[in-house]
Amino acid sequence: MDGEVRSVTGKVLALLGAFTPACPELTLSELARRAGLSLATAHRRVAELVAWGALERGADGRYRVGLRLWEVASLAPRGLGLREAAMPFLEDLYEVTHENVQLAVREGLELVFVERISGRKAVPVWTRVGGRFALHATGVGLALLAHAPVEVQEEVLGAPLQAYTEKTVTNPARLREMLAAVRQTGYAVSDGQVTTDAVSVAAPVRDGEGTVIAAVSLVVHANGAQPATLAPLVQAAARGIGRACGSPGGARVFPREPIAR
Repeated sequence: MDGEVRSVTGKVLALLGAFTPACPELTLSELARRAGLSLATAHRRVAELVAWGALERGADGRYRVGLRLWEVASLAPRGLGLREAAMPFLEDLYEVTHENVQLAVREGLELVFVERISGRKAVPVWTRVGGRFALHATGVGLALLAHAPVEVQEEVLGAPLQAYTEKTVTNPARLREMLAAVRQTGYAVSDGQVTTDAVSVAAPVRDGEGTVIAAVSLVVHANGAQPATLAPLVQAAARGIGRACGSPGGARVFPREPIAR
């Protein structure tokens, strides 16, 4: 199982990669099986991870990700600087709407959610901070994909596209039309593509050089949703975040653009 071809680092990464949102706690045997390691090797590596704080062992003997990993992950410059610059604008957008507000970046052929603010009465969403999702179905994903390099777009559109609901667009030709519309209008709409009860309206965030570095969205109840009305609010937030990110050191030197109430 864990022959000489696998380095110690590879084994440690396999153990950490064994945890998923669906399985946040695992026994030693489950860790070994998921990582493809012998029980003895898993025991040694897990003990080292626990000692360092990357894993924690509960009273029931099951292991979970430790706070030390969160401390290290929080130092990631792309997520940290972007989140700090974006938070005032995300909070403004939430205060105006009291709906779900999300911020995401593209990582390869997927997106990663950097921040999320949820309202008590807002429509339930699948997303979580640090979670990954496909680019073709969500509002933020469409906004990011529309401005991604051509080779990235072709790779996404050329691969099988997962359908999350009956409204998920999986036809490459139709998706190309949608991406062109995003570039033309400046915002993206995902209507019932992830869950049938939700509509997402997203806008790209550009840095000082005009490069799209992230996307921000509102996710609202599908019933009565008016994307054209929500779009200017999301676009105002995106512009504010972009100006903040484009200033020296990420500091906000431009006044925030007010969001109409």
